[in-house]
This record gives sequence, C-alpha cells and structure tokens, in this order.
Amino acid sequence: MTRGGKIPLHEIEFRTSHSSGPGGQNVNKLETRVEARWNLGTSRAITPEERARLVAALGSRIGPRGILRVTSQRHRSQSRNKEAALERLQTLVAEALAPVKQRHATAPTRKSEESRIAAKKRRSRIKRLRALQGLGAADRME
Repeated sequence: MTRGGKIPLHEIEFRTSHSSGPGGQNVNKLETRVEARWNLGTSRAITPEERARLVAALGSRIGPRGILRVTSQRHRSQSRNKEAALERLQTLVAEALAPVKQRHATAPTRKSEESRIAAKKRRSRIKRLRALQGLGAADRME
C-alpha cells in the first residue's frame, strides 16, 4: 500500500445511480447513490502478498473480475455519499490488511474447570431423573 495505507484516488472509479435512501423528491431526479469500485487485479498500490490477503479476507465482496465494490446512499447529497463510500472502502481495506494477532494458548482457570464440571453434573442429574421417571411410568402402565 501507499504511505498511510490509503488507496490512490486515481485507481478508484465512482459510479452514481438513483438512490433509495433519503432525499424526498430529489430521489427521483438526482443520482445520489455512489458506488466506489477498486480493481485489485490492476492496482499498483498493493503488493502481490497484500492482494492475496485482501482476496482471502474480502473474497465475498470481490467480483469475478477482481473489483472491490462499496456503495453509499445514506446521505441526501452525492458528494457526501462519495466521501462515505471512499471512507468505507479505505476502512475495509485497512482492516483486511491489519496483521492478525496470534493467539497464545493458555490453561483453563480453576473457576472455569469447576463451572464446567458442575454443569456436567447438573446435566447428568437431569438425565438420571428423566430415566427414573420413565421407568416409573412404564411400571404403572402394566
């Protein structure tokens, strides 16, 4: 990525369309919905390793041609929706590229072990009582 983890603006394509969001009568007249599209396949802003991480993390959001799409129709104006879409795209990419914190295995605490065993004993008692009740009902039927 470039310095600061930002996607270069010249690599992002913006498309507009009619919005279903707020806007009153303007919804029918103006194109306030904004779609920000970034082609991962042709981008020079990311390394092949970063591209692979983005595809792994955002695979369901990336189209068949390698285009990552984000839309915004929350605001009444096209300019505010453009800013919102750009911000969402930048945030999405930054979160996907953030290093994953490694989990270190730890031993269970004494309290968690005790509560696990207590839950097992409760469950065992419930099942034992059910079995005893079932036997009593069968004896009464005969």
